Amino acid sequence: MGIPYSYSFRNLWTRRLTTVLTAAGMALVVFVFAATLMLAEGLRKTLVETGSYDNVVVIRKSAQTEVQSGIDRPQAAVVETQPEVAMSGGVRLAAKELVVLISLPKRGTGKPSNVVIRGIAPASLLMRPQVRLREGRMPRPGSAEIIAGASIAKRFQGGGIGETVRFGMRNWTVVGIFDAGTTGFSSEIWGDVDQLMQAFRRPVYSSIVFKLRDPAEFEKVKARIDSDPRLTLEAKREIRFYADQSEAMAKFLRILGVTLTIIFSLGAIIGAMITMYAAVANRITEIGTLRALGFRRGGILAAFILESLFLGLLGGVAGLFFASFMQLITISTMNWQTFSELAFTFTLTLAIIGKSLLFSLGMGLVGGVLPAFRAARMKVVDALRAS
Repeated sequence: MGIPYSYSFRNLWTRRLTTVLTAAGMALVVFVFAATLMLAEGLRKTLVETGSYDNVVVIRKSAQTEVQSGIDRPQAAVVETQPEVAMSGGVRLAAKELVVLISLPKRGTGKPSNVVIRGIAPASLLMRPQVRLREGRMPRPGSAEIIAGASIAKRFQGGGIGETVRFGMRNWTVVGIFDAGTTGFSSEIWGDVDQLMQAFRRPVYSSIVFKLRDPAEFEKVKARIDSDPRLTLEAKREIRFYADQSEAMAKFLRILGVTLTIIFSLGAIIGAMITMYAAVANRITEIGTLRALGFRRGGILAAFILESLFLGLLGGVAGLFFASFMQLITISTMNWQTFSELAFTFTLTLAIIGKSLLFSLGMGLVGGVLPAFRAARMKVVDALRAS
């Protein structure tokens, strides 16, 4: 005969203070676990959403980022004339871009940090619908004018509209602020590619980005670029290109988070085990009575394990509740691939919620299984005699 679920739940309610303290310890562990996953997911999402599935990025072979890449003009001309490049209004949707890093002081602290400067072509905006001009206007061709991402305008000196930034031996006026949502473009400054190449004395482009007329043609154009003896370039889908840049840091965050979580979880499991052992010790007579009424050992075992699982679930829900507020925080960190600053937010997903709840239930199970076996193995006579 099985014991009703309400029996396990009522026992937790009866020992409210002990339940709250133990669940709080588990909640802290789940909070760390979930926050780490949210951090890695926020970074991944920011970089993946930066790219588009039907855009292709071409960089020099063996270069990991646009900063490391260099493409001379003859090679750029070959790439932008590929037949798979989409057209819009008679214009080929291909842009030869320049990417360099400069150091800018932050607002408030004055502490310098690297910022990406991207030289763009007219087609750059057409291929990136996630980017829209929020204030001001676009730079005039041939002028020392730039537009700044919303994150740059907010956090760096000289990034606001009407302000000036000095780099490449010239003063550049910010004439517009663009909003790129949660993508990495929000942490960049854009200007005319020809003006920036002159300013930085760069004879080569960093990358070529083009939009496919049919996304299914990617493998065909990739194979042609890879096999062309005139080209020392490689093509990647833009979404894959930016996802690769998040892998190293996301892996580090996951390893760090899992290490901290394992250390903290040992304490939480021991706490749950002590709580459940205390529950068994205080209810020896009750256990003997249940056995005398006909409840089987398996029922006793299941009741105590269920009670421990309730405890873990309570801690998991509490930990996720507090972790969800981390989504309100925007943090900035160094992108190890490009060595530039990148702003992103914690992101909570259904997968993270599921993993966190399973993790909390796992802590409850491990912490409760030994006390449950102790309760189930008690003999009826010994348990009743304990009263």
